[in-house]
Amino acid sequence: MWAAQHEAPIYSRLIQERGDIPAQVRAAAEQTLRDLERVMPAPLPRQQPSQPAPALHSGARTL
Repeated sequence: MWAAQHEAPIYSRLIQERGDIPAQVRAAAEQTLRDLERVMPAPLPRQQPSQPAPALHSGARTL
């Protein structure tokens, strides 16, 4: 719980009545991230292309 509960008594009362919803949401989000990391590993770093990218158009027109 955070410091606001000491500054705002209504916050403490809400937590007593309804539970600490922000803490529950945070825990659920962290669990979801752990699950995703388990089933979807981080992608491998992309390899640099072996050929240089084509030069940008210089603006000169040819007809």
